Amino acid sequence: MNQPLQDNICEEHLFERLYKKHSKNLHDFLYYKFGEHLNPQDKVQDAFIKLWQNCGKISPNKAKSFLFTTANNMMLNEVAHQKVVLKYTKTPQKHSTNESPEFVIQEKEYHEKLQNALANLTEAQRVAFLMNRVEGKRFKEIATILDISTKAVEKRIYGALKKLREDIDEL
Repeated sequence: MNQPLQDNICEEHLFERLYKKHSKNLHDFLYYKFGEHLNPQDKVQDAFIKLWQNCGKISPNKAKSFLFTTANNMMLNEVAHQKVVLKYTKTPQKHSTNESPEFVIQEKEYHEKLQNALANLTEAQRVAFLMNRVEGKRFKEIATILDISTKAVEKRIYGALKKLREDIDEL
């Protein structure tokens, strides 16, 4: 196990040896430095994923340095993110609106009706409809993703619209 790693990290057995050799030490380093609340095990996994993605660019003798630097930077980014979250929660949030109470109630009722109507669609209709209306994908893109014809996508979306109009009177 102490013999130097050679060749290319992209070779599975070499990568596995690197993982076995450094994962525990990397986890312990992150745990001791940042604590458990930032999920050091996740950052270890993410660091090894980045190493795998860049395996052709990194020599085996630089892998340990890459892993520790990458994981440390991920933890520092997480700490910075937590500070932003904390700062945001401390700022007073707007709890009032300019809308009338009747409008707010109607909006909630309409949202509930819409959610129920979407739940009543078939899975095929719901998937195609949401990909088109929420994600903004075109019929041809949806057809490619779902591996169906463009006409089938059109039929699913138009069927979903028809069903939604029936289920929601105001639409």
